[in-house]
Amino acid sequence: MTDFIVVIPARYGSSRLPGKPLMEIEGLPMVQHVWQRAKESGATRVVIATDDARIEQAAQGFGAEVVMTRDDHHSGTDRLAEVAATLALPPEAIVVNVQGDEPLLPSSAINRVAERLAADDGASVSTLAEPIHEVETLFNPNVVKVVTDHSGRALYFSRAPIPWDRNAWKTEPPTLLETDAWLRHIGLYAYRAGFLAAFVDWPPAPLEQLEQLEQLRALQHGHLVQVATVSSPLPGGVDTLEDLERVREHFAAHPDTQAQRGQA
Repeated sequence: MTDFIVVIPARYGSSRLPGKPLMEIEGLPMVQHVWQRAKESGATRVVIATDDARIEQAAQGFGAEVVMTRDDHHSGTDRLAEVAATLALPPEAIVVNVQGDEPLLPSSAINRVAERLAADDGASVSTLAEPIHEVETLFNPNVVKVVTDHSGRALYFSRAPIPWDRNAWKTEPPTLLETDAWLRHIGLYAYRAGFLAAFVDWPPAPLEQLEQLEQLRALQHGHLVQVATVSSPLPGGVDTLEDLERVREHFAAHPDTQAQRGQA
């Protein structure tokens, strides 16, 4: 069994949906659903990281461990690094970043990303990917693609449709994808605590700035990123009111799942 810690960054001041972590789903704040999913995983410790006293109070109310962080972090990775330092985690400790707006994230995915990092001593980060079957997805710049080597280590992440089939797509884009050569990156990460401490001190890398993809900072600094492929698509998080209604409908339609989750 892999030892790892889950940290759930939860910000109140979301630009698209302020107060998102405390919005109710089936009578519970969203962040509680995420915490319960994390508790169902094999994590040895689950911590909610926030800069807002309202989230702190709510989380403590349902029994969660909370670490208060600064309110000037540019990314969830920066907040994660502060938590790792506050908890004095050893450099080799594995920390899984589970976003506070992912109430449908399967606990098995959390375990998968942690186990993948533990299995590769040379890697600093691990993440997930799933096969792309739709042409529209492949050519959508909002969908991040990843290419890996034979050992599952990432070679590159891009918003472009990589790899490019030079012979088949000489004149026009395809209408059908016939193989599993293309992978969509899923933004669930596990990190070694020592890597987090170094990462936040590096300036943004040129490739990162071009693609607007933070994970390219790790690659450009020579760190290895392991990628585990999942066969079933993972449910999306909550960014908008429409997403929130979709998630509420899912919970309402699956009461047995909710009852089991409430016992975690």
